[in-house]
This record gives sequence, C-alpha cells and structure tokens, in this order.
Amino acid sequence: MGVNGYGQSGDGADIAGTFDLRELPDSFFADPYPTYAALRTHAPVLTCPDGSVLLTRHADLDAVYRDRGHFSADKRAAFGPKFGVDTPLYAHHTTSLVFNDPPYHTRVRRQIVGALSPGAIRAMTPGLESLVGGLCDAAAAKGRIDLIEDFAAAIPIEVIGNLLGVPRDERGPLRGWSLAILGALDPAPSAAALAHGQRSVAEFLEYVRVLVADRRRHLRGADDLLSRLIRDESGGEPLGEHELLHNCIFLLNAGHETTTNLIGNGLALLLARADARRQLVASPDLAAGAVEECLRFESPNQLGNRLVDAPVTIGGVRFPAGTYLTLAIGAANRDPAAFADPDEFDIRRTPNPHLAFAAGIHACAGMSVARLEGQVALVEFLRRFPAARLLDGAVRARRARFRGFATLPAAIE
Repeated sequence: MGVNGYGQSGDGADIAGTFDLRELPDSFFADPYPTYAALRTHAPVLTCPDGSVLLTRHADLDAVYRDRGHFSADKRAAFGPKFGVDTPLYAHHTTSLVFNDPPYHTRVRRQIVGALSPGAIRAMTPGLESLVGGLCDAAAAKGRIDLIEDFAAAIPIEVIGNLLGVPRDERGPLRGWSLAILGALDPAPSAAALAHGQRSVAEFLEYVRVLVADRRRHLRGADDLLSRLIRDESGGEPLGEHELLHNCIFLLNAGHETTTNLIGNGLALLLARADARRQLVASPDLAAGAVEECLRFESPNQLGNRLVDAPVTIGGVRFPAGTYLTLAIGAANRDPAAFADPDEFDIRRTPNPHLAFAAGIHACAGMSVARLEGQVALVEFLRRFPAARLLDGAVRARRARFRGFATLPAAIE
C-alpha cells in the first residue's frame, strides 16, 4: 500500500494524484506525517481536486505568513458556500479576529494583546499553578486519569473563563460549544457536524449576550479582559456589539481547543519517551523548550488558509489573484530543510522556528498564555507523577485541522 492508504507506490510518488483533504483515510488521522513527507518531496505545491492549492514546505508557509501585500485571511468567499451566508457559523467565523484583515484585524488584535501584557501573564501564574495542582490532587485520589477530560481540557477553559469573568458554575457548556464550532472548520465536515456547529453558535451567542450586558452594568478592573474590550482601551474605534459578542466566542474557542491539544499532545509525547520525561523532571528550566518542541512535533493547529489577493509566485509557481491556499502547518514543522532530524522529538532543540502559532501580523494573539499553560501543566504533572504511564484506549479526534486526542487514559503510579 502507499503512504497512509494513498495509492500503491512504495515511495509515495503517486500521492499527488490521489490526495484530497475532503476524503482522508483513518490512517491519516492516526499519523499524517508520512503523507506530508511524501507531499513535500513530490508535490510541495499541490493543486487539489477542488482547485485549491496545498503548501507543505516551511519556507513557503513562512513567506506567505509574513507577506502583507499578496495574501488575505478573509474567508467570506470560502465560508459562504460552506456554511450559508445567513447562518450563525458564517456570522461568527467572518467576524472572528483570525479570519479578517487590517484594519479590522488590527483594531481587534490591539485590544486583546493590550490585555495580555507580560505583567498580566505573570499575574496568571499563581492561579494557574493552583489550578494544575488541584487537578493533580484529584488524579492522585483516583489512581488513573483521562488526560484530556480530567486535565488538559480543564486548564484553558478556566484560564480564559477567568480572563473574561465567566462565572465558574456557568462554564459547563463552553467546551461542547467550542468543539462544535471549531469542528465545522474541518475541510469536509458532515451535515450533522455543520448542524451542531450552527446550533452551538446560536446558543453560545445567547449566553455571551447576557454576559456582556451584565458586564456593561458592572465593569471590572484591568485584569478583566471583557471589561477592557467594552471600555475599549486601545485608543481606536470601539467594537460594535456584533463584533464584541463574536470575538468573545472566538477568545473562548481559540483559548480552549488548541491549548487542550498542546497539553494533551505534550503529555502523550513525554509519557511515551522516558528520556525526555526524565530530562524535564530533572531540569524544569527546560519547560519552555519542551513546549516549543511539542508545538512543532504535534502542532495543535495543523492547517491554515490564505487567499491570494494579488498575483504572486510561491515555490516557483505563479498564482493569480483568487487562488485559495491551504497551509499545511503540520507538514512545514517536520520539514528537513528547516529542522535537523525533524521526526526526532528533542526538547533541547534550538533554534526551533516552528509555525504552530503562524507568523507575521496573524501570529496567535494568545500564544504567551498558551505557552504558560503548557509549561506549568507539563512540568507539574510530570513532577507529581514521574511514573505515570499511558493506558490502552487512547482515541485521536478525527480532525484534519486540529490535532489532538478525544480521550487519553493514563495510570497514576
């Protein structure tokens, strides 16, 4: 068989003729990297069956992310046919910071980044350490843990919930809403997934509308991100109500799914590699490098997109305006042209120019928060449970865009 179920060629040369992000075999979700390696070698600039173009080389992705003159992040043209222009999913994703260009992108990002200053990040640390410690205490009492449900997913929902001032007893539905809304972004969501996503946006919107109305009546201090967004401390044009509501949902979604995957993927990698685990336990100062390597090796966000705004050459191929690009972040982060021994997991790797947080003006606005959460979670869990081991029954979420586990059982010893 060919790579990951594609074709019959042993070297993967025929994959370019059969690869389709809309029709992926189960083996791809288990391990997409052999497929990505074949594409990088044989078709690094691949025209897909739907006419879009898939890029897999690090240099090409980095160039696209940093080019401010030829590419657009606006996805209205793509989301209209996918979601329907008069639907909750379309309204949400076309208003979110991540799928917009300047000046709107700049205006929203400035407010969010202003609230996530280095001082604000440092102030989160004690509460985060207490949260992770409590989750570890609960795990110790049970003797086993689902590293996703009982640990990784619980951390970002608390952190972002605290930043936005979501009452703790109202956070129960947030994860389900987030998973459904982000799941609709996959290349080929089912009709059921799309319907679930539409309902989730509508329900989430109603919840956030009440939250925002209450906060307008009772504004809080500088550490409350929602109050800052309402007061608009950026000095620019304030967000309208529609923009504010949908970007609150975006913050809760973005802070949840990708950070859950970072922590879950990181623990899976470290628990399966005794030497790396011992290094990190013995030298917690390696935490920052370990998180960067987890982000590179198993990127929580595997795919990005851009629309060509003006004719441009990428990887030696000329593309007209209107070409739709899919950026294979997971493939770029294993590119041997950018990383020595890219399929080796090395927590001491330096430099590590991975693209897990994108780059340029669209680099993830919350990456400092995600990095802090990952560092505290990985170090504290391994310090408390150096002999923890993975159990049978791990299940990968069947998603191409977001790579993580649905469940990841482990024994605490």
